[in-house]
Amino acid sequence: MRLNAMMCLGFFLTLFTVFSITGCSDKTPTAQPEGTVVSGDPEALGPAESLETEITENNDIMEGRTSGPMLPVYFDFDSAMIQGDQVERIEGNGDFLKANSTVNVRIEGNCDPRGTREYNLALGERRALNAKKYLVNLGVDPARLYTVSWGEEKLLLFGHDELSWAQNRRDDFVIVK
Repeated sequence: MRLNAMMCLGFFLTLFTVFSITGCSDKTPTAQPEGTVVSGDPEALGPAESLETEITENNDIMEGRTSGPMLPVYFDFDSAMIQGDQVERIEGNGDFLKANSTVNVRIEGNCDPRGTREYNLALGERRALNAKKYLVNLGVDPARLYTVSWGEEKLLLFGHDELSWAQNRRDDFVIVK
């Protein structure tokens, strides 16, 4: 019986010694620059990038994938209605198409990435169909107009801010042969 007690005491002393040696470290964590993600290798990921879209010095806004001289038409959030400030753009596109009767156009409906894929495809389709209907009402032959919805699949800007989202909510007018 005494042998078992001695073995238990020896076992616990060994455990105590191991934990004393390998216990808590004195190292204090080093401060990381703000926005840096810490991993096994701090230089592997680099500094975090902002999700905000940076505006250039001359505040250029992209004009979609529209073929010139036409212009894209932009939409409000969750809307397929052509707003008053976009009427001049679509009417200018209509004037170009009426003056160039051999030009065929694909109207591409686009959305920002908020919403489900299915919802955005349907919204993009409603946007493209509304633009087609508007152009037909202006006198453009409907046989020259094709529609497609890209939903959120062809983003122009990938930021998570209102500027990026607004640029992605558009119809593009692409000349097709």
